[in-house]
Amino acid sequence: MSRYSVSPQAVDDLFEIWRLIARDDEEVADRVESEFYELFDTLGRMPGLGHQRSDLTRNKVLFFPLYSYLIVYQPGVNPIRIVTIIHGRRNVKRVLKERL
Repeated sequence: MSRYSVSPQAVDDLFEIWRLIARDDEEVADRVESEFYELFDTLGRMPGLGHQRSDLTRNKVLFFPLYSYLIVYQPGVNPIRIVTIIHGRRNVKRVLKERL
């Protein structure tokens, strides 16, 4: 059984990240995508990694960075749920309000 599940929104986010990187180099895009999934597995093995951000949301989610992105996940469910992935330069609070 997998230690994590990925929401449809997070799947879309990953595809957009992959597509953006693949415009320059598909091999790098594949490698970055693999790193995300490896991190998801790590988060599933050690739920609770990351930080709460009460300034961004009151939802019970944690934030964990990878490159310029924030992985937003629910640690209190089994398996953990990867909710969304947001580039750090976006208006994270606004995006979360739309997605959570």
